[in-house]
Amino acid sequence: MAATTSNMLALGTKAPFFELENPLSEQNENLENLKGEKGTLVVFMSNHCPFVQHIIDKLVELHEDYSQEGIEIIGINSNSVEVSPEDSPEKMLDFIKERNISFPYLYDESQVVAKAYQAACTPDFYLFDDKLDLVYRGQLDDSRPGNHKEVTGEDMIIAFENLLAGQPQEELQLPSMGCSIKWKA
Repeated sequence: MAATTSNMLALGTKAPFFELENPLSEQNENLENLKGEKGTLVVFMSNHCPFVQHIIDKLVELHEDYSQEGIEIIGINSNSVEVSPEDSPEKMLDFIKERNISFPYLYDESQVVAKAYQAACTPDFYLFDDKLDLVYRGQLDDSRPGNHKEVTGEDMIIAFENLLAGQPQEELQLPSMGCSIKWKA
């Protein structure tokens, strides 16, 4: 399992707008309608990636804890189904049900959104403030499949708490690591 690290989009970058299919509702949903009142975490993820499977329960828990505080989470799957059939919209529905995912999990079939965010891996995290300016990009925590560290969500919790308190973010932001996005040929 070769690991890829995130590209670390420049802080202050405006969240690129998107409108993508939600396989659950079979409707298109967009960033403007889904964003949180105080912040929005955009996560590039996939169904089959061991790195995503390793952290998904914590991500669901963070959504339960922070959505009522005004921070919304939006998952986006940008993997090519030709390269990775287990990431099809139909399989996304299974993953949503199996893992009790309560946040929107959208499908980026064209991969335009992943390219706009310079996403490189799954999971790849981008936290935006209420004005949709990027304030944190990096890892959820330092747990990885097989490294025997507990999944705590510590780095993201610090970023969420700093955002809610109006405090500056940590200067050291470590890149996320995961499976590479499966790009179309």
